[in-house]
Amino acid sequence: MSKACFITLEGGEGAGKTTNLEFIRDQLERQGKRVVVTREPGGTPLGENIRAIFLGEGEISPETELLLVFAARAQHLRDVIEPALAAGAWVVCDRFTDASYAYQGGGRQVSPELIRRLEEMVQNGLKPDLTILFDAPVEVGMARAKRRGASDRMESEDVEFYERVRIAYLQLAEHNPKRIKVIDSSRSLQDVQANIAHLLLSLFGS
Repeated sequence: MSKACFITLEGGEGAGKTTNLEFIRDQLERQGKRVVVTREPGGTPLGENIRAIFLGEGEISPETELLLVFAARAQHLRDVIEPALAAGAWVVCDRFTDASYAYQGGGRQVSPELIRRLEEMVQNGLKPDLTILFDAPVEVGMARAKRRGASDRMESEDVEFYERVRIAYLQLAEHNPKRIKVIDSSRSLQDVQANIAHLLLSLFGS
């Protein structure tokens, strides 16, 4: 693939996104790609301020939560993602709009149609070229997240919330099989990274 490529990493809490992000960057750079690594919510000064509110203490309504993340996303697209892709860089983003469908749609049970309307307004048709969905049973992810230490607001929900998030993610993958590739992240790190390398090779060869 000669053009710039937009790759997103998705998954529930403790699924392994952050652990594998540097591995993905390294694999791409070994292929001579210029790589921009970023995250959501965040990625810009404004986005990081919104992230602090989003993950901080205090109750936030599901609709407010959704609007916050799309406000951060609009700035992120304008200031980071779109300019990087236009300049020929490969962008690797820790979470993107699939997370809104999974967390706010599945977890918070916000209407998918509302999320879809915001997606159309903010993204102007832009979608990732590849989404790697790190999937693990909820209890595995929660145990990993707990070992990391203090929990933020999104890491402090109950098991039923995370089950809904996981189901929503897997449904997204079922409906978008060409873009979203599921990796069983409950397996060993060696196995997970071998699967990642195989997915990336398929991009290089296309």
